[in-house]
Amino acid sequence: MTDEKKKLTTASGKPYTEHENSQTVGPRGPILLQDFVLHEKMAHFNRERIPERVVHAKGSGAYGTFTVTHDITQYTKAKVFNEIGKQTKTFLRFSTVGGEKGSADTERDPRGFALKFYTEDGNWDLVGNNTPVFFIKDPKKFSDFIHTQKRDPRTNTKSATMMWDFWSLNPESLHQIMILFSDRGTPYSYRHMHGFGSHTFSMINAENERVFVKFHFKTRQKIKNFTDAEAGRMKGMDADWAQRDLVEAIDNGDFPKWDLKIQVMTEEETQAFRWNPFDVTKIWPQSEFPLIDVGVLELNEIPNNFFAHVEQAAFGPSHVVDGIGYSPDKMLQGRLLSYPDAQRYRLGANYEQLTVNRCPYATNNYQRDGAMRYDGNGEDAPNYFPNSFDNIEVDQSYKEPSENMYSLVADWYDRNGENENDHYTQAGNLFRKVFNDEERTTQVNNFLGSLKNVSGPKREQILNRQLCHFFRADPELGARIAQGLGIHIDQGMFAHKA
Repeated sequence: MTDEKKKLTTASGKPYTEHENSQTVGPRGPILLQDFVLHEKMAHFNRERIPERVVHAKGSGAYGTFTVTHDITQYTKAKVFNEIGKQTKTFLRFSTVGGEKGSADTERDPRGFALKFYTEDGNWDLVGNNTPVFFIKDPKKFSDFIHTQKRDPRTNTKSATMMWDFWSLNPESLHQIMILFSDRGTPYSYRHMHGFGSHTFSMINAENERVFVKFHFKTRQKIKNFTDAEAGRMKGMDADWAQRDLVEAIDNGDFPKWDLKIQVMTEEETQAFRWNPFDVTKIWPQSEFPLIDVGVLELNEIPNNFFAHVEQAAFGPSHVVDGIGYSPDKMLQGRLLSYPDAQRYRLGANYEQLTVNRCPYATNNYQRDGAMRYDGNGEDAPNYFPNSFDNIEVDQSYKEPSENMYSLVADWYDRNGENENDHYTQAGNLFRKVFNDEERTTQVNNFLGSLKNVSGPKREQILNRQLCHFFRADPELGARIAQGLGIHIDQGMFAHKA
């Protein structure tokens, strides 16, 4: 803010004086149609709310800096990593997933972790969550899954019955719901949680050699979670707790930091791995594929206008840069199409010209026209390629190497077919080997708190079906939940692994 006085103007720049009083015939009206300032104010007000995101509607964001601390050029030629000490501007948006824009920050839900790197080779969007896995592994199931996390079409309320009906019919969800119903499903704040790219991506080095990678952001603030009861109380006390916490921390100079680490798997190792390495419901055990240090992410600037920067921020995993690539991960492949499509619907075809989304370096292409085109629209340059007039040319040094497609047969394969149907080992290992006794008890209690809300004529069928999955993951887990639900069941029938 400055002391310089500014004239009050319309959107077109015309100064005017009557901002509070409508032009009327006499002091009691009626209002004249010619009071265009009234119409401009109301017409703009009616359009202030753009469509909220279908998922990840409630969010917070901040700008920051990524600094390279370790050399990984043996894996990638991406310029963002090409020199130790190199710094790249970033924008990170955190979010809940299932709630609407006015929902509480402390809901039991995964948290989005969407990071934009403004690199000299274009913007790189790494769009993940605070969990290393997801509920489903085929994008055709995504809309059905999200519908169960939203509102019942008849009651217009959240429904535990819908959620558990879907999860019990899709055992691939078990690993993720084990995490969701631990205390990591209710993070204390965005600063106190890890972030993950979740999907398998690829890296390509200067020799055009490809490896596959997982991205991990480890919080330096240490993991801190609410209990279920604490999260519930905070919902009533401050629904915007995580937003407030992030703003106050950065405004106070307490800049949150995360260490970026990667896991690496060669193409040969992907063929020998006992699980599908491109299945987003599975992890790569760190004992076999250890974390490799890369750099540090610091958030140090709260945007000066939430709507302009956080609400209009648009991310898409299709936005990669030279040296970073995709993988056969089916969920990733589906998101490559659906995320930019969602942003064009929400913000318009020219959403990448908005300040928060714009590449700060050169962009040269033949896209023209569309609503809200405000960058000059290419002026008088040709809008077709090839042409004889401009100086845009294809740089062949950015050509990517060919990819191994592993098969020549196209078909509709069962996502849970042979060698793709072990939904229980990793979920069971999480319960037995990662969680301690207190966390196991918390896990059971959190499950019971939700499962007891399953209702309706199919209640018994849904609960028994879900219990099958719990028993197959770990007999103790299944038995404790069955006991808590008052269901007497023969554990032996669930002893085998599917």
